Amino acid sequence: MHDEPELLFEPFPSDDLRRFVEDNVSTFTMAMTGALDYQPVGYFLRQERGEWVGGCMGHVWANYLHVQWLWVAASLRGRGHGTRLLAAAETMGAENGAARATLDTFNPAAKAFYLRQGSEVFGTLPDYPPGYSKFFLTKTLVGPNSAPTR
Repeated sequence: MHDEPELLFEPFPSDDLRRFVEDNVSTFTMAMTGALDYQPVGYFLRQERGEWVGGCMGHVWANYLHVQWLWVAASLRGRGHGTRLLAAAETMGAENGAARATLDTFNPAAKAFYLRQGSEVFGTLPDYPPGYSKFFLTKTLVGPNSAPTR
């Protein structure tokens, strides 16, 4: 009889455990697709006193920039900081071969922001979470190293 692995519930896994799963999924996906061009993206806003007040994180992979998180402190919203963060990520993505960007949100204000930035909705998941819809957006990037979409 062989040992069965123990199933553990970890609602707040350590950074190492999270990275373990992410790295293994990434390795599998890259091997399956042959797309090995993964590049993490991380731009942040910091006040003079050292306080973090915004950030944009995601990755470039398979000729796409995927924006996973974009956040600006409420006190700084509407002053162009989200645009700065997104533009930096898009420039970095284009410089690393991304021809398109993708992201998702259920926040109606964020959707309006992304539409103003030139994104378009390509899909909607209604009532997720209940009372909202999740919007999937994309945008064509232009840059010196942007690869044409297939």
